[in-house]
Amino acid sequence: MIAALAVADFRERSRRPAYAVVLLAAVALGVLALPAADSHWQIFQLGDYRGRYSSVYAGTVTALAGAVWLSLAGFYVVKSAVALDVDTGVGQILAATPLRRAPYLAGKFAGNLAVLASMTAALAGTALIMQLWRGEDRHVGPLALLAPFVLITLPALALTAAAAVLFETVPGLRSGTGNIVWLFLWMTGSIGLQSGGGLDVFGMGHVITSMRADVGDRRPFDFGVGLVERDTPLKVFSWSGSYVDAGFLAQRLVLLAIAVALAVLGALWFHRFDPARAMPGRRAAERPTEPTTRWELPAHRPATPARLAPAGFRLVRTSLGVLLAGVSKWWWAGALTLNLIAAVAPAMLLLCWVWPVLLWSRLGIQDIDVLAAYPRRRTRLVATWLAGVLLTALAGAVPLIRQVSTGDTRDAAAWLAGALFIPALALLLGSLTRSPRPFQVIYLLWWYAILNGGDPINFMAAAGPNPALVAAVALTLVLLTATWQELKHSRR
Repeated sequence: MIAALAVADFRERSRRPAYAVVLLAAVALGVLALPAADSHWQIFQLGDYRGRYSSVYAGTVTALAGAVWLSLAGFYVVKSAVALDVDTGVGQILAATPLRRAPYLAGKFAGNLAVLASMTAALAGTALIMQLWRGEDRHVGPLALLAPFVLITLPALALTAAAAVLFETVPGLRSGTGNIVWLFLWMTGSIGLQSGGGLDVFGMGHVITSMRADVGDRRPFDFGVGLVERDTPLKVFSWSGSYVDAGFLAQRLVLLAIAVALAVLGALWFHRFDPARAMPGRRAAERPTEPTTRWELPAHRPATPARLAPAGFRLVRTSLGVLLAGVSKWWWAGALTLNLIAAVAPAMLLLCWVWPVLLWSRLGIQDIDVLAAYPRRRTRLVATWLAGVLLTALAGAVPLIRQVSTGDTRDAAAWLAGALFIPALALLLGSLTRSPRPFQVIYLLWWYAILNGGDPINFMAAAGPNPALVAAVALTLVLLTATWQELKHSRR
């Protein structure tokens, strides 16, 4: 039964567009992992050095890069296995079988791991092609090339597959909150784990120790996985690939055991598709209730100057109501607290404009049932975007007031451009994918880069790009969204 669940889950996931996107990104990562000899860029950082492109070096470097990248992107590909069974009704059929909770979750874990393993196989093929293409060492050692993917990448991805199952069963982590929690866990964990301290999840510590010994340079130098630029071409050394020992193998087995335990641990919270124990939010959504607020769409009448403004205003108000549906008072309390702190600390705008990320990710998705009845698609699109702009303005109102009161026109202009850009990006990604996850991941990674000193991409401050350029990009994104919707409508 576990094998049948895993195979069915793999077949369903491998047909999704998100699978193809992440798979292509993994292949591109494999190409970047082995740059040209005269390149100043590198994925695997080892100071001013890189190994000769032998099978063991090509396989190990690509496996390390894949472990780091797929542990993030792969999580969002596989984190919907249980929810899909709930939405499609398959779970109710499974509930009528003798299949118990732990074996069901084990099957979902195996399916998640199979999806991630197929991406790992694509990385391994890319490493082989790149080794032959670069031509520094055309002798192919199959075991030396493939072993890093089995020993380094797969155990790390097993933790990712297990975390996806666990997040789908623990209350509070099933929704977009879990997506954000995993992103922050990945960002903090990938930095800490690359130091090789404690349990070496990525195997980085053992690999670095072996490479240091073969380089012979005792001076301290940077190491890790991440795209960086060097001023001079890298020095080449020959690496023996001697990083596997009894301690390393024991750690990989421990990682697999932890992954299985995490996946099965979800059985403590898993409702096994019992409607009486299902997700409270889902039960509330399925239970017919009287609406507490009545949203009225403007009637489709000939557009006259007297009617255009009120109709547009009502549509924006309706769009904002849909966007803010279900927002609790605690969310508003958090937004107010951040704004009050920003009154004395201008840099807090960065925190003010990460707080509504789950609400922004609804743009282009949540208006399917309520606003789709309005006949003018372009007007509806603009109203949805303006509702997002209003939400952004509310979330960062105090920093703007402070900038205007102090006469800081450049930062105020950057604030206005950012308020236009964020919902435009969310609207485009939501319309293209019909999923909140792409925006959540892309925006939070962007935000994290700004937090770590990424001034060239900081659209929230005057130190970043020209506000006029940011505003123009925002309008372009809205136009692209409108074009996409028109193309989609023309196919019907």
